[in-house]
Amino acid sequence: MRRCFQLCALLALLSSCGSNTGGGELVGVEGRRATPETPPFEMVFVPDGSYTQGVGDEDVSYAMTATTKTITVEGFWMDQTEITNNKYRQFVNYVIDSISKVMLINGGMDEFGISEDEFGNPIDPPVINKRARIDPRSEDQKEILKDLYYQGDEMFYRRKEIDTRKLNYEYFWYDIPQAANKKNRYNFDKQKYEGSITKSDGKVEPIRNRGSFIMRDVVNVYPDTLCWSADFSYSYNDPTTTTYFWQPSYDEYPVVGITWKQAYAFCIWRTNYLRDFLSERGESPVHEYRLPTEAEWEYAARGGVDLNMYPWGNYYTRNQHGCFIANFKPLRGNYSDDGGVKTVAVASYEPNDYGLYDMAGNVAEWTSDAFDESAYTLSHDLNPSYQYHAKPNDKPARKRKVVRGGSWKDFQHFIQASARTYEYQDTARSYIGFRCVRSLMGGNF
Repeated sequence: MRRCFQLCALLALLSSCGSNTGGGELVGVEGRRATPETPPFEMVFVPDGSYTQGVGDEDVSYAMTATTKTITVEGFWMDQTEITNNKYRQFVNYVIDSISKVMLINGGMDEFGISEDEFGNPIDPPVINKRARIDPRSEDQKEILKDLYYQGDEMFYRRKEIDTRKLNYEYFWYDIPQAANKKNRYNFDKQKYEGSITKSDGKVEPIRNRGSFIMRDVVNVYPDTLCWSADFSYSYNDPTTTTYFWQPSYDEYPVVGITWKQAYAFCIWRTNYLRDFLSERGESPVHEYRLPTEAEWEYAARGGVDLNMYPWGNYYTRNQHGCFIANFKPLRGNYSDDGGVKTVAVASYEPNDYGLYDMAGNVAEWTSDAFDESAYTLSHDLNPSYQYHAKPNDKPARKRKVVRGGSWKDFQHFIQASARTYEYQDTARSYIGFRCVRSLMGGNF
């Protein structure tokens, strides 16, 4: 009787799949509904368009790496400001909370998650209960979590401080360029993969299945707060070193001391953070947050004005009242003449015509592109980009990433919309931050 029931159910399913509900005409799959995209929080819309990429004035550095070229960029969302200390701290706190709960799960406290499946097999990493709350008064929890803090002679005046070396974030991404390589495609004739793939650690291995294109990496998420002292020889910056990231007075200042890899990991975390929220509400996922391509960044910085030297659209760094309109190094080292000696709070100056703040000065910004002197010549004129995930054993030249916008310590040439330079992806600086972008769902808004 049971087998008869299963057979009837299967026949009903097959008949429903083959039913003709379109009157014999091609009407598409029914029941699909596109949800209008909600404008992301504190992001602005940059419409698609074309512009003249390249130097807008004399090439002071004589680098000749920014040849003039007309390109087109699709529309996207972009953060109004650079990521602030307080927003990045949300990422750090998330990592602290996750690590703490894994430690508690491994310590036998099952209310914080699941470490074994229904068959008793270990789950690595454990499934975390996001709703569980850590009790700072619990002595049992304190004992389990003590290794997360500095111990012994590493303690300073017996203060309870988190050991930031342990704040490591594991993340994954799908390597589309390697997956798109025709040599790496699935061979339907032979029913197998024949190519090989380079993993994120630099190892080359044969392609087993789709999972071979999923890359894994681990990065420490805490900013390099010592960069304020390390970046400048014979310069006293110790007060900024010890307070910039954690002091509430700096909450709305742009986060610095962030490597390219940390910024990349932040974008992946931010994407998953939103998608988990949407999934709980039964809503469709959105495009991932990511670093802007170099072309997107320059297009956004120009604010819809082609051939302009600066984001505000003219050839001068002062307004009609004689005041500087960006935070950079004016004149001969008079850092304070523009209203800020070092960084200033985001949105302290007027935005460009797209509503984007600090696209010139304050802090320079990471982009997703790898730096190459010939990138402008070789790249496509539609959404140009040169992407490369450098491996640990790669030569330094392959670890260069494009940095845009200039900073508080740069003179005016480097805050031009067209000026490009680079930094190594594993290097953190006191004058480099970042902001995120997100592609449009459907391509139009």
